[in-house]
Amino acid sequence: MTQTQTRPAATAGDQAGALPLNSLRSLQASFVANPAYRLAQNAVTRTSLDDVALNHRVAFGTDHSFSISLDDWGVTDQKQTGRCWMFAGLNLLRFAARRSLGVKEFEFSQNYLMFWDKIERANYFFEAIVESADRDVDDRHVAFLLDQPLSDGGQWNMFINLVRKHGLVPKAFMPETDSSSNSRRMNGVLRNKLREGARRLRDMRARGARADEVQAVKEDYLATVYRILSIHLGTPPEQFAWQWRDTTGGFHRTDSLTPQEFAAKFVALPLDDYVCLVHDPRPRNAFGRTYTVEYLGNVVGGERVIYLNIEMPLMKRIAQRTLEAGEPVWFGCDVGKQMRRDMGLMDRDLYDLAPLYDTSFELDKAARLEYGETRMTHAMLFTGVDVVDDAARRWRVENSWGADAGQKGFFTMNDSWFDEYTFEIAARRDNLPPDLQAALALEPVVLPPWDPMGALAR
Repeated sequence: MTQTQTRPAATAGDQAGALPLNSLRSLQASFVANPAYRLAQNAVTRTSLDDVALNHRVAFGTDHSFSISLDDWGVTDQKQTGRCWMFAGLNLLRFAARRSLGVKEFEFSQNYLMFWDKIERANYFFEAIVESADRDVDDRHVAFLLDQPLSDGGQWNMFINLVRKHGLVPKAFMPETDSSSNSRRMNGVLRNKLREGARRLRDMRARGARADEVQAVKEDYLATVYRILSIHLGTPPEQFAWQWRDTTGGFHRTDSLTPQEFAAKFVALPLDDYVCLVHDPRPRNAFGRTYTVEYLGNVVGGERVIYLNIEMPLMKRIAQRTLEAGEPVWFGCDVGKQMRRDMGLMDRDLYDLAPLYDTSFELDKAARLEYGETRMTHAMLFTGVDVVDDAARRWRVENSWGADAGQKGFFTMNDSWFDEYTFEIAARRDNLPPDLQAALALEPVVLPPWDPMGALAR
């Protein structure tokens, strides 16, 4: 290092930004002198923050009844996995399948789609590694790929890709396993092999290997991934015959069907008509434009993840009209904010943190997205809405955390929470006004891989 070069202040011993001891003593004295602060300390050190800060006016003033409620079934349970997007999608499809089958309770195999999602994403990852092989390994894009080469998360379009290509099977034909219900160890083994494969593929590209040689090595690694998945999750059925009794006692049996044939026969929803609508209020992301996120996907050659950014009143109106028409709504949100799991309640003001800490929390939705304070973390299903004077005031939510959470697995979302923490719904395109339907044809703006709009798939 030359004499003209300087080091960052944190490593050079520069005291200009240091925190003086006398300032710390002053902070302590100020805290101890305030009886409200001491009372808060006494409460929070002995009791959970959620209990101390719970806004009883909200918690016990919320009615859990709805003018429209579609659900008369039990909830599902994703267990210790990040498959919420998949469970929410399958819960929507089983709503249609129940009518086709004439049954009250029915589940598609979540494990079946999980298997195919993992192998497809391994291939997607390897293709991205080959495509980015000319970048340095510490390039931010490559580092992003290597940081999370495979996870349980996903998006609506990724769900549709799996159903279109691989179909569906009843849960009885590929039930849950230990690893499908608790995926951490399996995912760790898979990530190990994917990173190993990434290094080998990048080395081959650096040495100038032919495309067919690179492809052969990729296929070898995919064979290993398939073997690992089969050991953990079981082998997906290729054909099966399904028999059942309907709610009237009538007996039914199908001929032998492939999973693709089963999906086509019993899922009476026009999946090609659904589009992803998001509310992204960041100033640089205009409403009425389409967006995608680089390296967000699972099936190579499948449908791209494309969002149409719309304003919140329109998003809520589309969700309300869909429920009024008798169909649940898939949606993505930041579930960990202002939510009480045991009560099954979501409200913008559920926890009264400002008076507890004697401070204000001033980031709005756009700023929270920009500064990393919020992102899509969970997908669920709207199954009801309470409407007064043609305006929704609360929403009924089917979660996938089992029947012990909330009200037998269902949650109540007050409308204020929808505004602040809901980001996305899947809806039929004909719910949009003509100008926004036309906007769906625009080539999407490409957001970087680490953008919060891609967080649900991580």
